Amino acid sequence: MTDLVAALTTAVLAGLLGSAHCLGMCGGISGLFAMHSSVRGLRRQLPMALTYNGGRLVSYMILGSAVAALGSRIAGLTPAAAGPVRLVAGAVIILIGLQVAFNIRALAFLERVGGIAWSRISPLAGRLLPVNSLPRALGLGLLWGLLPCGLVYSVLLVAATSARAVDGAFIMLAFGIGTTPAMVLTGLGAARLAQLMQDRRTRLGAGLLIVMLGILTLYMPITALMSPGPHSHH
Repeated sequence: MTDLVAALTTAVLAGLLGSAHCLGMCGGISGLFAMHSSVRGLRRQLPMALTYNGGRLVSYMILGSAVAALGSRIAGLTPAAAGPVRLVAGAVIILIGLQVAFNIRALAFLERVGGIAWSRISPLAGRLLPVNSLPRALGLGLLWGLLPCGLVYSVLLVAATSARAVDGAFIMLAFGIGTTPAMVLTGLGAARLAQLMQDRRTRLGAGLLIVMLGILTLYMPITALMSPGPHSHH
């Protein structure tokens, strides 16, 4: 299994089964969309909700591409950093798995850091209410993608260790797609149904699977560090 496949799998599972956390962080703004949307009827409201979430995914992809470009640039300047970078990626994947399985939020401190930037951005969201057009829904979704969230930041750290900017964008897209079912249901006023998607045993199994992916990601750089050098036989 390649690092990219492990990262994409982690991102999708973290998004899909970490949605309980996303509902806590993002349910408020998603509910805000439902409350202030002037569009009545599922046939007309569904495109609005999809556009709203589409904006969020675009923000995720831009962020993923940016951090991956930065990470690959740093790795290019320091080739010796490749092994440690993979170690960081594996460790973060393991932390994501523990969060999904046991709600252990080891990276929650990142939310507090992001909250400083969000306090400056959030007033813009109020100017897009009520959400009565697709451009407004898209604009609010783009801002929503910047909402401080430890789970988002955790996956961004994984994206930052990818080799190319496009890989970082795909990792964040995979995460966003995973969160979309719960977020769309909440945006349509079906928060209870969205919460029913979360099953404790399913989250436990998926979380432990993510931990295993993290361990596999760690395996190669650890064995490389432990293996004897090419001239050790002298």
